[in-house]
Amino acid sequence: MTPEIPKTQYPAHNTQHPILNVEGLTVYRNSYLAIRDVSFELLPGTDTAVVGPNGAGKSTLIQAILNLIPRTGGKIEIFGRPVERLGHLCHQLGYVPQNFIFDRSFPISVAELVGLGWVKRQAGGERIGQAAIAQALRRVGAYQLRNQVIGTLSGGELKRVLLAYCIVMPRKFLLLDEAFAGVDIQGAADFYALLNQLKREEDWTVLQISHDIDMVSRHCDRVLCLNQTVVCTGTPDIALSPQNLLATYGPAFSRYHHHH
Repeated sequence: MTPEIPKTQYPAHNTQHPILNVEGLTVYRNSYLAIRDVSFELLPGTDTAVVGPNGAGKSTLIQAILNLIPRTGGKIEIFGRPVERLGHLCHQLGYVPQNFIFDRSFPISVAELVGLGWVKRQAGGERIGQAAIAQALRRVGAYQLRNQVIGTLSGGELKRVLLAYCIVMPRKFLLLDEAFAGVDIQGAADFYALLNQLKREEDWTVLQISHDIDMVSRHCDRVLCLNQTVVCTGTPDIALSPQNLLATYGPAFSRYHHHH
C-alpha cells in the first residue's frame, strides 16, 4: 500500500505573487494520460526540481507550461497571466530543452544562435545586441566559441551556449528539461555551479527536470516529486526522504551518489 505523503505548502505569511501557478493540469498524449490533476506554484527566486521515473510526465509538464502542447484540463498562469495570453512577457522566459535537435550541417555560428535571443526594441539595437551577445558568452565561459559553427560543439559546450541565449536579454523565469543530458558528471557539476551563479545574478526563478537526486538535494531549494500526478512537494530534505522516493519511484528505485 502506498504511504500517504503530506504535501508541504509555502508558508501562509508569504505574500509574494507566484511566478507560475498550475492548477488541475491534465494532459493526454494521443490516448495516453501523461499527467493528471497537477497543481503547484513557484514563488520568485526559487529553484525547483521536478523528479520522477521515466514516463512520469516530467517533459510533458514543461511543454504544457510553455504552451507547446495542448492540455485537456486545468489552468496555467505565468506572471499572473494565462499562458495563452502572455504577449510580450514571453520574452521573460528562458528554455533549455533536453535535446536541442538541429541540422549539424547548418552553417550558423555560436554568436548568431545567441543573437536569436536578442529582441531589437530600441534605436541602435543591432550594436547593443552585439555587445550583449559578447557579454552573455563571456559570462558562461564560451566567448572563445563565438565564431564556431554550432554543429561542431560538444554536449557541454552547447548547453553553455543555450544558457548564453537565455541571458542575452534579462529574463525572469528559466525552464530546463534535463539540461544536463549528454554531459558527463564533472561537466554537470560545472554547469550546476554556473547555473547557481547566474540564478543569483539574474534573480531567476528556475524550474528544472533532473534525474540526479544528489545534485538536486545539494543545489535546489524545492522539489516536486511527479509520477503522472504530484506525489509530494517540499524542501529537498522532506521531498527526497526514502519514504517519498519509494512512493514516487516504486521499490525498484536505486539512488546514485556522485563523488567530486
